[in-house]
Parts: sequence; structure tokens; C-alpha cells
Amino acid sequence: MTEFIIRPAQGHEADAISALVNRAYRGDSSRTGWTTEADLLDGKRTTTDDVLALLNRQDVVMLTGWVDKTLMVTLCAEWHAEAQVAHLGMIAVEPTTQNRGYGKQMILAAEQLAVARWGARASQMAVVSVRQTLIAFYQRLGYRATGELKPFPHLPEMWQAKVENMQLMMLQKAL
Repeated sequence: MTEFIIRPAQGHEADAISALVNRAYRGDSSRTGWTTEADLLDGKRTTTDDVLALLNRQDVVMLTGWVDKTLMVTLCAEWHAEAQVAHLGMIAVEPTTQNRGYGKQMILAAEQLAVARWGARASQMAVVSVRQTLIAFYQRLGYRATGELKPFPHLPEMWQAKVENMQLMMLQKAL
């Protein structure tokens, strides 16, 4: 079996990371996986410039997961020092390789990193509230709804909603 390697992202990988995130979340390519948002949103999830900006921040670690020399997974961990919480986002698994455990391994690695690097007491994520299958997956990993709902961000230059009144549900897990 081929080894799955998780490591911090490097600046020269920003294009590949952006492409994977967009392929996993949006458009017809995302429909081959179970985490698609294609029925909810059109447009892009991120850009290369957005990824580069995240990679240049001191309070962010972007992780990448590789099989051989192929990027399979990304995850962005953002430290919120005042709350002692690591926010996990931009979790994207290559749609054709979903259901192989790569996403779960990446989330567990990010949680360990957050504790080791920042002393995080919890990790959190924001999930579109209508994505019940995805929420159930995170719940199996120990995440619980906090009861906090936020309006879905409105960024028409990046994406266009296909569904009215979308919200982000906050999930959290003690570490």
C-alpha cells in the first residue's frame, strides 16, 4: 500500500492547493465525491492569491496530504489565541479518492498540531447547515454543534448561492 504523507504546505504549491479545493467543493468535478457543494453554490471556493495570503500568516498552518507525488488533501488551521481554539477550514479531499480515510487522518493530524504548536484546548469548524451528511461525518469525529449559526458569506466576485438563506453551523471539539 502506498504511504500517505501529511506535511505543511509550501508557497510553490498554492496553485495546486487552490485547484484541489475548487475541484473538491464546486463544479461538476466535485460531484464524483460526496462532499460537493455544486448544488448549493456556483463559482470558486478560493484562489491562488488567497492560499498564498494564508501561507504567509503567522497564525495559520496549511497542511497537505500526499500519496506518491499527488496532492490528495488540504486543510487550513487558523489559531484564535483569545479563545484558545484552532479553526479548521478549507478541508478538501480529491473527489475521486474520497472514502479512503484521508480526510479523517488530516483532521486528526491538524488537531494534534494545534495542541502541540498552540496549546489549543478545542478545534472548531463552520459547516453549511444543510450539509447533513458532512455534519454527521464531523460528529463521528467528536465535533458537536455549538448552537451558533452565522450567515453564509456573500462574495459575488467568488461565488453565487443557488440556495436561499444558507447559514454556517459552528461545530466544536474539545482537545
